[in-house]
Amino acid sequence: MEKNKREDELRRINIELRLLEQTAEAIQSRIDMINAVITDLTYANMALEGLEKEKENSELLVPIGGNSFIKAKLENPDKLIVGMGAGISVEKTMQEAKEIIKRRLDNTEKTRQSLQQQLAQVAEKISEDRERFESLVAEMRKEQPSQNV
Repeated sequence: MEKNKREDELRRINIELRLLEQTAEAIQSRIDMINAVITDLTYANMALEGLEKEKENSELLVPIGGNSFIKAKLENPDKLIVGMGAGISVEKTMQEAKEIIKRRLDNTEKTRQSLQQQLAQVAEKISEDRERFESLVAEMRKEQPSQNV
């Protein structure tokens, strides 16, 4: 392969590597956000399981943030308010709420798996491009001493 073609390919691979690395960072960022959502949904699911065991008028400690709590009485353990998105919340039974949370958790897990597959594909392409880049650089270095003689 002639020198100019190698240099052009090196430039192309270098640009592609930068784009792939940015893509990998964006995917990883989305995975991190998905992991936070999964953690939140897991806590919600655990809270629902705990509430299911409580009786009417049970006294509860409700987290308000900052590792602080307020005391509250459970008026009706089978009625919950569930956020549906876009600022809309709806009253649901305990069973309905658990099903909604489970469905969200399953869907979010599928999204995470898809993103992890995409990240693996991008990482594989980065590895291939780096190998090709290093190979071209090595070829060019081998040719340089013979041209100087």
